[in-house]
Amino acid sequence: STRAITMVKVKAYELRSKNKEDLVRQLDELKTELQQLRVAKVTGGAASKLSKIKVVRKSIARVLTVFNQNKKNAVREAYKDKTHVPLDIRSKKTRALRRKLTFKQSEKLTTKAKKKAAHFPARKYAVKA
Repeated sequence: STRAITMVKVKAYELRSKNKEDLVRQLDELKTELQQLRVAKVTGGAASKLSKIKVVRKSIARVLTVFNQNKKNAVREAYKDKTHVPLDIRSKKTRALRRKLTFKQSEKLTTKAKKKAAHFPARKYAVKA
């Protein structure tokens, strides 16, 4: 039971320094601990064990959160210089903003507009003082 006491209340900043194997191992340990606590709940365990269920559940959530963040960061790194990127890595913005023309596209002129701009420049007026 001394090992179970040391496992409680996992800190996210401590988890970030751990590697994938350590996180998976810790997750397994927390899950087995949760199972034991649930068994204790059914068999009428101590109040301290019942109150510990919440703490262990939140610790599992923390481990999973850090694990998933690491995974997503690894994917971001892998696709950093690629042209096509997975949908969940792309910037969210709004649907309209994602479909908006790029600056380069919006600055382009049609052939007719180019000719008009070349042959009929904007007139310059000299204002009499």
